[in-house]
Amino acid sequence: MLSFQPPAVGEEEIEAVAETIRSGWLTTAKRSAELEERFSEYLGAKHVLAVSSGTAAMQLALVALGVGPGDEVITTPITWPATANVVVHTGARPVFVDVRPSDLNIDPELAAAAVTKRTRAILPVHLYGQPCDLDPLWALGLPVIEDAAHAVESEYRGRKIGALSDATCFSLYATKNVAAGEGGLVATDRDDVAEGIRDLRLMRRQGGSLYDIAVPGYKANLSDVLAAIALVQLDKLERHRAIRERQFAAYDQAAAELDGIDPLARDARDTHALHLYVVRIDPERAGATRDEYVTLLEEERISTSIHFLPVHTLTAYRRLMPDQPSLPVAERAGSEVLSLPVSPAHSDDDIADVVDALRRVHARLAG
Repeated sequence: MLSFQPPAVGEEEIEAVAETIRSGWLTTAKRSAELEERFSEYLGAKHVLAVSSGTAAMQLALVALGVGPGDEVITTPITWPATANVVVHTGARPVFVDVRPSDLNIDPELAAAAVTKRTRAILPVHLYGQPCDLDPLWALGLPVIEDAAHAVESEYRGRKIGALSDATCFSLYATKNVAAGEGGLVATDRDDVAEGIRDLRLMRRQGGSLYDIAVPGYKANLSDVLAAIALVQLDKLERHRAIRERQFAAYDQAAAELDGIDPLARDARDTHALHLYVVRIDPERAGATRDEYVTLLEEERISTSIHFLPVHTLTAYRRLMPDQPSLPVAERAGSEVLSLPVSPAHSDDDIADVVDALRRVHARLAG
């Protein structure tokens, strides 16, 4: 079975972990600080704070910006549930608005229409690595916290994602472009947000043995062991991107020949992070549903994935928000999106195998 998105790690990451263990520092120390400094330079952001996950990054950013019970946060339903979960964990209410058909990013006009006196922030997602349309979101005059879990290499209108909004949250999860296994980063140019997250990510002791704390913080710091892996991955980013560019080009060429298998739009004004290659399976033109394609590709020993099912249709959110109106664009996309294998760990031959299998399945189903 060809894996969907295996991490591209090697001896360099193994040695970095071993060196960190030999140093005697397993938790937050020099490696985490170095990662923050390196990412700050890479993103052009004044502050970067390393935390335990991309989810923790978003939650701490929301709390640092004062989001809490009674507030509303506008977000997208086409995302991993963590984007909405962090809003719930603050005591606020996520407000889902529909997405654009072209790239499945949040529709800024619908976001504007959803603003109420309770709206405290907007939490958009740069889906698959394609930046969402930020200018009209900024124009609303509300704090914007970017979910950039897919977007560590993205640029919006020529500017690097990471220093543009009130806070930008990245993931270092095992499948991400910089993969440490777990971990996250918050980038911000706001001194108050950075200081708030420093207070919140760890229970900061004041004094010596007779300690005190000023803020009831979380346990959301990043260990040096994981930071060491991320630092090596950061060094490999350009090399890994070149591999993903070849993979995207091979899929683009194949999709152009296969009726009903349509890749998501990539805006030429922006730099796509090439994190996920997602197609929509049009059942009428492709001859079968997305789920039937998944089954037959599995028989061809090709692993695929789905990014994402609409969050508002999941059981937890149907219970939390029983009056949620239908979001037709997102709901249709949830039945059609299919992610194909992408990873620097895959060879060109691996991707050729995926393309050949997709062609065989398409020929069988679409005739």
